[in-house]
Amino acid sequence: MTDPEVLADATDTVELGTLVLCNQFRHPAILAKMAVTLDEVCAGRFILGIGAGWNKPEFQAFGLPFDHRVGRLEEALQIITPLLRTGRVDFTGRYYQARDCELAPRGPRAGGPPLLVAGSGPRMLRLTAQYADMWNPSEYVSAPHALGGHRAKLRAACQEAGRSPSAVELTAHVPLTFPDLGTPPASSNIPAHLSGSTEEVAGAMLALDEMGASHLMFYCAPYNTGALERLADSARICRRESVRA
Repeated sequence: MTDPEVLADATDTVELGTLVLCNQFRHPAILAKMAVTLDEVCAGRFILGIGAGWNKPEFQAFGLPFDHRVGRLEEALQIITPLLRTGRVDFTGRYYQARDCELAPRGPRAGGPPLLVAGSGPRMLRLTAQYADMWNPSEYVSAPHALGGHRAKLRAACQEAGRSPSAVELTAHVPLTFPDLGTPPASSNIPAHLSGSTEEVAGAMLALDEMGASHLMFYCAPYNTGALERLADSARICRRESVRA
């Protein structure tokens, strides 16, 4: 079983998703079928997150081409999106083909699971605005105010694509540390961590919500039981305060 299948069986209300799958690891039609199957297993709680991929050694290990990654993703989205939304597609491109392809049986949601695209470049934003339900900037957000620039970019991309900015949700990937539980390892990919008490982290969650984030994904460092318990406490405080507001 995959991790989402295990989590689907162990939970009843938690949304499950991928942040994110590399497009080239699976044929897009197969990936769409897998996503709908997982959505069935978890009773409509799955979010399909996908990106163009970036880690060249992985491509080399699998013998996959590293070129034209965004172009390949663009074609993949033209297969995945209609299969999720309508169950059918007929597509022939430079990199992928899905001729007279049908996805059956359909999953628990008529429009399929939400599609999240991750990526920060102009072309990735354009594809997000065209095809996605959710966007992740693929950059860590350690302070709520940092989300403002991403929100402006997403709004502009949606307007250019002729979609309402409210049609695509903004998500945030937050590096988190609780100082008394340990020091996070140094990383060039994470310039700073959100840090503080459970109450302070809950306050940051509320601020991120006010900045327009519909979903928060936390990367705890160090990653241990204590940090996860603190994060859960912060989430409870955040939910309680948001209900009061």
